[in-house]
Amino acid sequence: MSESATTTALTPEVARISEEIVRLLIPHRRTVEPDAHLDIPGHFPEQLRQIADFVAKDEQVIFSLPGFPCKSPNTDKVFGHLPDHGERLALRFLDSLCADIEKVHAPGARVLICSDGHIFGDVIRVPDEHIDAYNDALLEMIHAEGLADHLDTFDLRDCYGPALSYDEKRKLAAGTLGPTLEELRAEVREDESTLRMYRGITRFLVEDTADWEGSRSALQRDCRRRAYEVILRSRAWSELIAESYPRNVRLSIHPQNRGSVKFGIRLLGAADAWTTPWHSVLFHHLDGTWELMHRRDAEKLGREIYRGGRPSHFEAVGDGSGTGADTRPGDGPGTRSAEAA
Repeated sequence: MSESATTTALTPEVARISEEIVRLLIPHRRTVEPDAHLDIPGHFPEQLRQIADFVAKDEQVIFSLPGFPCKSPNTDKVFGHLPDHGERLALRFLDSLCADIEKVHAPGARVLICSDGHIFGDVIRVPDEHIDAYNDALLEMIHAEGLADHLDTFDLRDCYGPALSYDEKRKLAAGTLGPTLEELRAEVREDESTLRMYRGITRFLVEDTADWEGSRSALQRDCRRRAYEVILRSRAWSELIAESYPRNVRLSIHPQNRGSVKFGIRLLGAADAWTTPWHSVLFHHLDGTWELMHRRDAEKLGREIYRGGRPSHFEAVGDGSGTGADTRPGDGPGTRSAEAA
């Protein structure tokens, strides 16, 4: 739909508010386009249309965000299988974004986090019980942080009824929704953004694979095969969300180009546009900034901080270029630093 078609049926006030909401999203856009600094609301007609549907009815704007699936199974990248301070700050960011939207649109906004871990858990080789524990802890974190007015969760447990197992639900979704493997292979060959996603997911799968006993080339082949399956399942999950919540404004944690149906959103700072809290740990720099990085890299730069008896994040020590001693509950300054974060 063109921008003119998006706005001509709207009142000037609805159009203005919708543009203001998109303007609030733009600074956080996740993309690999080199000229993102030139973005204006008019570049995002699909998002303007979706948002205007809520604004025109004076309703709370509802976003769907597939993501927060589970932690990487590779402990060189993460602490373990439960959410940590990376997820906490990402949730706080989403809450603050909703609060900012409320300043320009009185009914405000809400983000439905559509956790996609179960839909491809078998492909990425993470046990369903770990995904359950991650999702449950994430919801507990939302409530503990006082974010439930703006955030909620949705996962495969909410689909198809309680009688089916996770494997049965995955099979049903993959068999009835999303493209075929042949269609996806053709899209990877012909579409640059799909190819970029395929390569990014392949890289994640290679990095996430621990204790591989075969050759490097065999690992690459295995991960390329599984990357297609991850994308197929993700597409099925996206369609399932759209069927369940057809009006919601669609966000993505993956980079998206202008004009895409989904709006790519960056949750936290990272050197790589693909890095997420569930593939990394959070590092607290001496200047107060936070950065996502792999655990093995953070260990070289700082000390491990615990919160509530669990690893939370890393904190720079000294000049930020060397390793400090671990700080565990009861060790004093590190614990106080974590609790204050």
